[in-house]
Amino acid sequence: MGRIADILTGTRAGERGALMPFLTAGYPDLESTERILAGLTPAWADIIELGIPFSDPIADGPIIAASMHEALVSGIRPGDVFDLVRRMRGDIPQGLVAMVSNSIVERTGAIAFIDAAATAGFDGLIIPDIDLDRVDALLPSIDAHDLAFSLLVAPTTTDERLALILPRCRGFVYLLARAGLTGVRSELPDIEPQVRRLRQHTNLPIAVGFGISTAEHVSTVLASADAAIVGSAIVRSMGDSEDPVQAALSTIQHLSDGRVPGA
Repeated sequence: MGRIADILTGTRAGERGALMPFLTAGYPDLESTERILAGLTPAWADIIELGIPFSDPIADGPIIAASMHEALVSGIRPGDVFDLVRRMRGDIPQGLVAMVSNSIVERTGAIAFIDAAATAGFDGLIIPDIDLDRVDALLPSIDAHDLAFSLLVAPTTTDERLALILPRCRGFVYLLARAGLTGVRSELPDIEPQVRRLRQHTNLPIAVGFGISTAEHVSTVLASADAAIVGSAIVRSMGDSEDPVQAALSTIQHLSDGRVPGA
């Protein structure tokens, strides 16, 4: 079902996991985002998650929240991100997923937002703060565009809640490695029991994020899951460097060393 499902099916069939780096669109500026997207080779990243800046990120820790604030201050808006993707889509071999707050989606008009994202060239959406009751109204449009659509599953999610979440996911399931906010962590929780539990309920590929910070973490995640999502470590490296573009590319290249045969 769509490009994201094809990519994850392919990496699963090839017995290796996928890397999904996260970038805040427009941080530190739109030109930097464009240069990073242009410089990312399929050997380093399979799917790229672009965060659309929002003033009050729901689950993001201080590193990503600060990057979103800086992007907003510089004037980045959803339309700018769509324009960037539309301009570059033909030159980007990876899948593209937008991470966006539901308030932005609803302010635009949910169906209009989905149509605009798909027309621009996005292959999927993650709306981390959307109410489940609202999802069903969006799924026909999501399905019409063959978009991936992933809801978040936490370590504390009950089986009853899973039964509501998983049928509404498209393309993959986003599993949180830990509860709380995103951020760089030195230690990674044991995710294998969570992945095993999810596989009892769904055949969809499982992507794990929140606190995945090193190539070793990526390797550990991909020993049981299908994809590793890394955000804060990349964004932090950009903020610590005089050359944020090269810092992002070098960090993602290093993280890609952790891709190993998956489950």
